Amino acid sequence: MSDIRPVLHLFGLIVTALGTAMLVPAALDFSDLNPNWQDFLEAAFETALIGGALALATRTKSASGLTTRQAYLLTAAIWLGLPIFAALPFIEGAPHATWTNAYFEAASGITTTGYTVFEHLDTLPRGVVLWRGMLNWFGGLGIAFVAMIFLPVLRIGGMRYFQAEGFDTLGKVMPRAHNIARSLLWVYVSLTLACAISYTATGMTSFDAICYAMATIATGGFGTHDSSFANFSPGSQYAGVVFMLGSALPFIRYVQLGRGDLRPFWDDPQIHAFFRWFGLALAALLIWLYTHAPDGIEPTFRSAAFNLSSIMTGTGFGTANVSNWGSFAMVLAYWVGLIGGCTGSSSGALSVFRWQALGAVIRAAVRRLQMPHRVLQPRLGERLLEEDILSSLILYFTGYILTLGLISVGISMTGADFVSAIFATWGALGNIGYGVGPLTDRTGTMIDFSDTATWLLTLAMLLGRIGMLAILVVFLPRFWRA
Repeated sequence: MSDIRPVLHLFGLIVTALGTAMLVPAALDFSDLNPNWQDFLEAAFETALIGGALALATRTKSASGLTTRQAYLLTAAIWLGLPIFAALPFIEGAPHATWTNAYFEAASGITTTGYTVFEHLDTLPRGVVLWRGMLNWFGGLGIAFVAMIFLPVLRIGGMRYFQAEGFDTLGKVMPRAHNIARSLLWVYVSLTLACAISYTATGMTSFDAICYAMATIATGGFGTHDSSFANFSPGSQYAGVVFMLGSALPFIRYVQLGRGDLRPFWDDPQIHAFFRWFGLALAALLIWLYTHAPDGIEPTFRSAAFNLSSIMTGTGFGTANVSNWGSFAMVLAYWVGLIGGCTGSSSGALSVFRWQALGAVIRAAVRRLQMPHRVLQPRLGERLLEEDILSSLILYFTGYILTLGLISVGISMTGADFVSAIFATWGALGNIGYGVGPLTDRTGTMIDFSDTATWLLTLAMLLGRIGMLAILVVFLPRFWRA
């Protein structure tokens, strides 16, 4: 049995940090003279007290590195446990949600899915709206990134943790985990500031710009209005397209770019494929819209570019309902949602890298059929795809499709129509947050799904964000054997 004290200690520190962060929306509500600040303060005290007590009770003198088992356990603890504490302000204060809805909202924020069960966002206290944006922002690079800030301080190696999160440095740009963490934080903050400035310059209020910038860079999708992005200026929508696409690229490439090395960014096959596939999908959608639902050249282009980039990057913002565009647009949206963004970004779904690797496997198999006497190994660019990578790739694809099907059927069995069920699961498992179907069309939220369906969607969000193997392995009996 592994010693779980280091895991609980780190988890306690992260919970304490989460409680401290609640003081920001509490201060905002206090400045607005909204009594909801007291509920935020109470939730902050409870969270920080529990986290601090847990960290102190499990503190050890040992500074040895985390084992692989401990790293996986910490991964599961963070993603399953943090929404419990992040949900407290939604329960104790506005909108006084049930545990089911509050946990769903918090998990949706931390996993950067962007689904919501809260209606009438325009009437909620600004502190609640800001807290939702902060949850998106914290989860954008993964709560694992926050853990990485603690690991070097405690002299606990972080590279195992990055491995457990599926984080790929693509060549180990920097030798130490804390250098990676610090550089990624710098990139993340810089992109958020640039996005907020762009939104402000194109007509958003400062508050809207900050909240939408946090959600955009996190590809999270939580907004400040029920209308999402529909009422903002064309300039803000174009800025959204740029930053959504930019946030779906590997953040490590921005680190290299900031160091003056353009070559890795320019030569990355993931980035090439991402923009090529997005361009092809956009061209196909535009042809369909211009021939079936013409609405002017520029408005049609802007609407198609914004909503398609929102779906492919897993952001979840919307200016139009894709279901109103016809069956072809819905099928196209479904496929680009399955593709997702690049590995190492804040985007979700299957990721460009996995689709490229799958394509390489298929090409190698076809060539072996044509030339059975040649030894042909799948390659991605100059990199040889080794057997363990291929095995995990096939396992992940199989698990993803099976999970998508099983949860869709499960939600249908709760009384949901099949279109709503399959698109809701698609949006939750891929952390897309884009609602399609009769159950979401009425309010634009997930409030009309039953509690059972809501918990199934919560499970899908968590599985999709963590990477299914990183959490499912914790529940295997062999995981706990010495």
